[in-house]
Amino acid sequence: MLYYLFDYLDSLNFPGAGLFQFISFRAAMALMTSLIVSIFFGKKIINLLRKQQIGETVRDLGLAGQVEKSGTPTMGGLIILGAILIPTILFAKLHNIYVITMIVATIWLGVIGFLDDYIKVFRKNKEGLAGKSKIVGQIGVGLIVGCMLYFSKDVTVHKRVQENYVLQADEEFVTHEHQNGKDENFKWIKTDDMTTTIPFIKGNEFNYNWLMGDSDKSYGWLLFIPIVIFIVIAVSNGANMTDGLDGLATGTSAIIGLALAVLAYVSSNAFFADYLNVMYIPLAEELVIFIAAFVGACVGFLWYNSYPAQVFMGDTGSLAIGGIIAVFAIAIRKELLIPVLCGVFLIENLSVIMQVGYFKFTKKRFGVGKRIFLMAPLHHHYQKTGLHEAKIVSRFWIISVFLAVITIVTLKLR
Repeated sequence: MLYYLFDYLDSLNFPGAGLFQFISFRAAMALMTSLIVSIFFGKKIINLLRKQQIGETVRDLGLAGQVEKSGTPTMGGLIILGAILIPTILFAKLHNIYVITMIVATIWLGVIGFLDDYIKVFRKNKEGLAGKSKIVGQIGVGLIVGCMLYFSKDVTVHKRVQENYVLQADEEFVTHEHQNGKDENFKWIKTDDMTTTIPFIKGNEFNYNWLMGDSDKSYGWLLFIPIVIFIVIAVSNGANMTDGLDGLATGTSAIIGLALAVLAYVSSNAFFADYLNVMYIPLAEELVIFIAAFVGACVGFLWYNSYPAQVFMGDTGSLAIGGIIAVFAIAIRKELLIPVLCGVFLIENLSVIMQVGYFKFTKKRFGVGKRIFLMAPLHHHYQKTGLHEAKIVSRFWIISVFLAVITIVTLKLR
C-alpha cells in the first residue's frame, strides 16, 4: 500500500518519494519490517499462546531433550505468516499477478496448517487434520496457482533467439534498453508459453506444451498443473518433515529463500538476464519484495525458535513455508532446481519413504520388519547416534548453504 502512496507523492515531486521505485530499497524495507514484526510482535504472540495453553504435546520417542520440550507453545507459524504478509502488503505492488499468487498460496497453506494444529491442540487429537483432507487442501492450492500462472496474460517471458528466428504462435519481438553490444546476432521474443529452466544444460529451456504437441496452449495445462500440484505437495511435506529440531526448518528455509531472492532478481532484471543468458521474466521483480519478507520472517522467527526453542512453528508454519518455496520456484521458472536447492527437504522426505518401505518389505519377506535408519526422519537418526541437537541443525544449515551456492552457480554452469 505504501508503494501507491509514495508513487503518488513522487508524481508531486515530493523529496525522497522516488526511492519506492527501486526494488532494492523496497526489498530492504520489507526485510527490516519482517524482522521487526517477527521479533517484537512475536514475543506478544508467544505470551498469548502460553496464556491460552497452546502447547506442544511431545511423544516420548527416547530422544534427548524431549521431556523439556513438552508444553512449548506451538502455532508459532502465525508469527511467520504475519511477518511475510504485512511487509508484502506494505511495500509490493498488490495488483502484480505474481504477488497475488504468492499471497493466495501463503494464506491457503497457512489455513491448512492452522486447522491441523487447531485439531491437535484444542481437540486433543494427536493425528491432527486427516491426511486426505490435508492433501486435498494442497491439491487445491496447486490447482489455483497452476491456473493463475498458466492462463494469466500477465505471465510472460522474454527469451533471446537468433537473428533469423521465425516467430511462433503467441510470440512477438521485443527490445530492451540494457542489451549489450556483444549480442548483435540475437533478438528478444516475448512469449506466454510455460517455459522453464533445465539446470546444467546448454540451451536449457523446456516448454511444457512441447510434450503435449500443443502450439497454442490448448492442452499444455493438462501437464503443467499436475506438476505444480506435485511440487507443492512434495516441498510443503518436505518442510513439514524437516520441522523436527529447534531452528532446523526455519534456518534451512531462510537459506533457500536467499538463493531464491538471487534467482528472482537476476531473472526479473533485463540487464542481468541478458548477461547471464537466462529468461527475462517481466513483472517478477515484485517477487524480490516478497522473498525478502520471507527471509526476514524466517530469520526473525529464529530469535525464538533456535535451540532451546521458546516456540514451535507447527504445521501452521511448516506447510506454509514449504508451499511458498515451491510456488516461488515455479513462478520464476526454476522448479527443476528444487531437488538441489531443497536437498535437505528431499533427503528428509526420502528417509521416511525408505524407512517405511524397507520395514514393510522385510516384514512381508522375512516376517520381521527391519530399518535402514535408527529413526526417521533423518535428523532423528543422528539424534539416536548421540549427536547434540544444535550440532545436527548447524550441519544441516551448512549443507543447505552448499546446495544454495550450487543452485546459484547453475546460472552459468551449463
